[in-house]
Amino acid sequence: MPELHVADQHWSVATGSNLLDSLNQAGVPVPYSCRAGSCHACLVRCVRGEPLDLQPDALTRAQREQGWRLACQCQVVEDMQVEAFDPVRDGEPAEVAALDWLSPSVLRLGLLPRRPLRYRAGQHLVLWTRSGVARPYSLASLPGEDPLLVVHVDCSARGAFVNAARQLAVGDVLRLGELRGGALHYDPDWQELPLWLLAAGTGLGPLYGVLREALRQEHHGPIRLVHVATDTAGHYLKQELDGLARTHPALCVEYVLGAELADYLVQMRLVSRQTRALVCGHPDTVQAFAKRLFLAGLSRNQLLADVFLSRS
Repeated sequence: MPELHVADQHWSVATGSNLLDSLNQAGVPVPYSCRAGSCHACLVRCVRGEPLDLQPDALTRAQREQGWRLACQCQVVEDMQVEAFDPVRDGEPAEVAALDWLSPSVLRLGLLPRRPLRYRAGQHLVLWTRSGVARPYSLASLPGEDPLLVVHVDCSARGAFVNAARQLAVGDVLRLGELRGGALHYDPDWQELPLWLLAAGTGLGPLYGVLREALRQEHHGPIRLVHVATDTAGHYLKQELDGLARTHPALCVEYVLGAELADYLVQMRLVSRQTRALVCGHPDTVQAFAKRLFLAGLSRNQLLADVFLSRS
């Protein structure tokens, strides 16, 4: 049986064991969210030995040469020495510059990195609290227009990160982990095509950034944004979205309550089979939107989806 070594710990695991599970079960705190190789919260550095990597292309060549691997995508097949991501050593500091509640359960967090961060609308960023709790968030800010990095934190359920976020104050410092591309983005080649942005809950955050990027690039085709929330208070950017719709005639914004979603989906019709659709939010809602769009004739390569797992 192969052995894992982390600092002064070492223990045996079954050949083929998942690296993330093996570390967490032994008390080595490696955060994770998606377990699909997308969020990159579970980065670890392999100092000695090599795992069986099921997604070798998920990291850049430079990252892999430095020994970084995504623990959720790796199987232990030989003796290994591993270092967990250390936010103090490996992360970038960012000051909490703004905090406000967009709704009773959605906290808007504005961060000012010590060093400028190059990013695009819709990307993921792993945030680390001072106590070492990490969670990936999708950016709601628009580079070049918003002076801060902005994320929308869903505080409707308690959890380690949410509890820490509720205690934050302006001037506090968080650490930034890896900036990740994610599925959501705006492609200038879509400029003449119908664009649908379908969001559930705080899945609206990254799509708000993508929407503003599309408008900045003077998207010519019709844009339809749909936001699903459990109640009317959950439509937390309504004022901002309605304002954009008033100044951009091609933009249509619709607000749907969760209890109304099934009926809404029945009525959905594609304007064109050239439509590009971006879907973000809870897995059930993302799946419901995707299924309806596929039945309506949208091909899989015309839909980009980002799922928010329920892990606080």
